[in-house]
Amino acid sequence: MPYGVIASIDQQDVALAAGADYLESTVVGVLVEEDGEGGWRAAQVDPAHRVPSFAVFVPGSLRLSDPAVPIARIRSYLATALDAIAGVAEPGARIVLGSGAARTIGPDVPVEEGRRRFAEVVVAARDAARERGLEIVLEPLHAGETDLIHTIAEAAAFLDEHGIEGVKIVADLYHVQLEAEPFADVEHLAGRVGHVHVADSGRVPPGQGDWPLTEFLAALRRGGYTGPVTIECRWQDLAAELPDALAAVRAADPAAA
Repeated sequence: MPYGVIASIDQQDVALAAGADYLESTVVGVLVEEDGEGGWRAAQVDPAHRVPSFAVFVPGSLRLSDPAVPIARIRSYLATALDAIAGVAEPGARIVLGSGAARTIGPDVPVEEGRRRFAEVVVAARDAARERGLEIVLEPLHAGETDLIHTIAEAAAFLDEHGIEGVKIVADLYHVQLEAEPFADVEHLAGRVGHVHVADSGRVPPGQGDWPLTEFLAALRRGGYTGPVTIECRWQDLAAELPDALAAVRAADPAAA
């Protein structure tokens, strides 16, 4: 079972040397950068190993849920970012669509209009990713980060409401805990989960806190999730802390036995 860590792609060698099976690269400011004219361009990167998953996909300044933002501008960013990702990605790599600031509807947009626009963006991202042999996965984020889609159950309902097929959901222990989403719901919806993030209490590395990592992963595995697990947390020293964090995740995961 693969276990990885989210970090900048220039940390790939450090992560692999510390025992990770893969690095999940961030995108904004790493694979794509501002071009100085209000747009974005691909950065020049050449990792030693192809990357199986990506996070921090959309800059907060690009309002995905605001119909006043031309959809052509959003599609242009998606094309630039996905081209950059495809240049370093494994075939079928997953791109996490979290980006809480970007997708926040805000008080100036009617809620239903914002939800419809975000659904349009999810479909556009899904289709553009498929054209490049990649996969978009939708991440619920706690209410402190966005006003749209906070739980796995809400993500499933949103996708169903808008008839969006072919998009799986991210199960992130950090957001599950902050939203107090029951593990029974996690297990029930695990068949719709396409990617997993974990951290410990306060987003410290796994093993340094007291969150129920074993129960979370057991619920996912009972529900049928068979994929990898990525650590997403705050590090004091990635190289020093990652080995113990990976050991804690493997010890907690029934699929690692």
